[in-house]
Amino acid sequence: MEKIIDIIESIAHEKDLNIEDVKNTVCMALTKTAKKIYGEDYEYETIINTETKTLNLFQKVLVVKDDDERLEDEKDKYTGLTEAKEEDPGVEVGDELTYELPLDNLGRTAASTLQRELEFHIQRLLENQIFDKYKNMVGDSIFGTVTRVDNEETTFVEFDEVRAVMPRKNRIKGEIFKVGDVVKAVIRKVFIDKAQGIYVEISRTSPKFLEALLALEVPEIKDELITINSSARIPGERAKIALTSLHPNIDAVGATVGTKGIRINAVSGELHGENIDCIEYSSIPEIFISRALSPAIISNVKVVDGKAIVTLPADQKSKAIGKSGINIRLTSMLVGMDIELVELEGGSDSSTEPSKDPNALSNLFGGE
Repeated sequence: MEKIIDIIESIAHEKDLNIEDVKNTVCMALTKTAKKIYGEDYEYETIINTETKTLNLFQKVLVVKDDDERLEDEKDKYTGLTEAKEEDPGVEVGDELTYELPLDNLGRTAASTLQRELEFHIQRLLENQIFDKYKNMVGDSIFGTVTRVDNEETTFVEFDEVRAVMPRKNRIKGEIFKVGDVVKAVIRKVFIDKAQGIYVEISRTSPKFLEALLALEVPEIKDELITINSSARIPGERAKIALTSLHPNIDAVGATVGTKGIRINAVSGELHGENIDCIEYSSIPEIFISRALSPAIISNVKVVDGKAIVTLPADQKSKAIGKSGINIRLTSMLVGMDIELVELEGGSDSSTEPSKDPNALSNLFGGE
């Protein structure tokens, strides 16, 4: 085990690993090897001597009273106080003594075991490093190449050092991929599977994918001059996104849509023509809900126990609901509450009657 530090530095450099992590892994591998060779019941400690650059293995024994019964059956784990004081006069019952085990005497079996242990733990270290990297990338967009599509239409996409998985449910309806296609998606979740190792699931149907695409297309969002407050999608059909400008001279909706719709159309094209409604966010729930239900014209909004009661003219109800209920479903997802629509009946209910002040509704819904 001469110059073990040089070997550790070489492994760390080759595998792009932290040197201290590799040191700990080497020590763990030797300790586990000792347990397999000498016995699982004994306690061992591995120390790297930085001055001599060597690896030292020690067996630890517990100091007990001379008449302790354990001395007869497990003498390799325990030592009597009298014998222990010959090694260290200051030792007391309950202390631990360490004895170095010569590594040269381990033999070929131990060397082979150590190699397997080291390979196993270095591989685990690599997997944990990759796992931590991609765990922190959940919600980020990625580009990858399709390497396989199985019989269940699960798409396997290779990017960087991993192969990601896109189940059929995470694919926009009507999309078909073939080997060699370049796919853009967002990382949905990452976990370690005992059989497959690191599992990275990607998605093109997540609202986060829409947000990631907008960040790529709209510099103001990427530069955090515009904030995305929330988003909702029915993939491939329609989406709503709530935006706030953090700069007085930037119109959040206008900047996101772009000149003649060039920015939002580019994002829509990536999503197979998904219609995207950009909405100016408001911290006042009633105003936010009324904006989100566009193109319907709303008369009144009340929030009761986390539920929105929306009053509107009869001829606006179909617009609020939308085709197959898509508009009200998206609005509910965007604002995070259930919505109940109530048709306006002139004069029958003062609580839902439009204000007689012509400026009242414009003041309520036009600004904060």
